Amino acid sequence: MTNFIPIFPLGIVVYPGESLNLHIFEPRYKQLIKDCHENKKPFGIPSVIDNRLQENGTLASVTEVCKQYENGEMDIKTKGEKVFRVLEVIKEVPDKLYSGAIVNYPDNNEQGNIELMRKVMNGIRELHKLLKVEKEFKKPDEELNSYEVAHHIGLTLQEEYELLALMDEKQRQEFLKRHLTKVTPMVAEMEGLKEKILQNGHFKNLSGFQFDI
Repeated sequence: MTNFIPIFPLGIVVYPGESLNLHIFEPRYKQLIKDCHENKKPFGIPSVIDNRLQENGTLASVTEVCKQYENGEMDIKTKGEKVFRVLEVIKEVPDKLYSGAIVNYPDNNEQGNIELMRKVMNGIRELHKLLKVEKEFKKPDEELNSYEVAHHIGLTLQEEYELLALMDEKQRQEFLKRHLTKVTPMVAEMEGLKEKILQNGHFKNLSGFQFDI
């Protein structure tokens, strides 16, 4: 399926199923959100990385306009729907301030591996424990998918985008597992280093070594 969608480029990665709250203040995006909300039409959020519009993004819909200001600004709630791929950017849309794009929607295999997801979740909890972070996930491990946890493991923007571009849930799970395998030992080492620094200058209760002289 190929179609035209209005686009709202942002310097973030939005995943399918993700809820995103936005404050809308630019005239072109006030118009875009007004049009989409009134006509119950979705819009696209393509990622911008290093000031460049990326090929992939996520279709989103306005779920609620929480507040409208006198100057036309808005606080809105949106939800990601599915991944799209930009085929052509339409910079000027007739009678509109915003831009659009011709996009298609790649097949996305959402069937993951339960055991692999459990390993990912164990890795996330180990990382969070090291970082002294408390995060409650609302579903059992086996019901979670990669999109729901990707923002919680310290991926860079580029890495989050690389995950978005993967169209198979098992590949996404492997991507997260590899990241955790790489980053967790580094965090553990940094925590050990921090402990050594904090101990410096304290009275140390150490046993002496016994040498035969």
